[in-house]
Amino acid sequence: MKLSKYLAVFALAVALVMPAVAGGQKESVSKMEQIKKDGKLILGTSADYPPYEFHLLKDGQDTIVGFDIAIAQAIADEFGVELEIKDMNFDGLLAALVSGNVDIVLSGMTPTEERRQNVDFSDIYYQAVHGAVIRKADAAKYASDPASLKDVMIGAQKGAIQVGIAKTQIKGVTGADVDNNHPQIKELGTLPDLIMELKNNKVEAVISELPVAEAYVKANPDLMLAEYSFEDTEGGSAIAIKKGNEDFVKAINEVLKKLHSENKINEFVAEANMIADTL
Repeated sequence: MKLSKYLAVFALAVALVMPAVAGGQKESVSKMEQIKKDGKLILGTSADYPPYEFHLLKDGQDTIVGFDIAIAQAIADEFGVELEIKDMNFDGLLAALVSGNVDIVLSGMTPTEERRQNVDFSDIYYQAVHGAVIRKADAAKYASDPASLKDVMIGAQKGAIQVGIAKTQIKGVTGADVDNNHPQIKELGTLPDLIMELKNNKVEAVISELPVAEAYVKANPDLMLAEYSFEDTEGGSAIAIKKGNEDFVKAINEVLKKLHSENKINEFVAEANMIADTL
């Protein structure tokens, strides 16, 4: 009786320990090993940002293209796996990364200190300048001086670096107030929605990265680029990766280094701009 009792206790202990051991083994599998085992690299992006990532009707199929997509495809090819793309609002990308729904994020994302608290980043792969899209009818008011936007409603993509640029370089916000919502900055999840707000006179300008702004201006004859631009003081675009995957970050940086050495990223940017020009 006592023996059977001890055996029962031992069996229970084993049952409790085994899942923990199995879990530990699962956690010991690196991100690279997991991706190669699954045979796919899952990319998170917000495909409303030409020439970085955007939708294109190709051979009758809705296809996501752009130079971020080309970079992600090159990484997947280097790893010997398929590329799977998940399109979502920009402000939901890092949550999807942290939760494990995507493996990487390429979406013209700037590696700010705030973002670095939650995720890791690759080396910078592209350095951008930002511009202001305005209505042609308002050229006399807003085209030549960024100070003309200081006291009017402007738009920027929610969760994007342009919100901070609008606050600090246009509205003159400083210190802790930078973290607060601004009553004269409309933040929406997608750039098409912001462009529609501009066309409908709901905002006076939309702040966007220059190549992206140029693409929207070419697609909308009633819009134009202001003469001024804004520098990206945060340091360009990088690939976001879930924290704790140092080998994965290193592997991605090696691919980026190779792409830069072969001038591939400049080729991807040029090709994406040419495609965006046809939209």
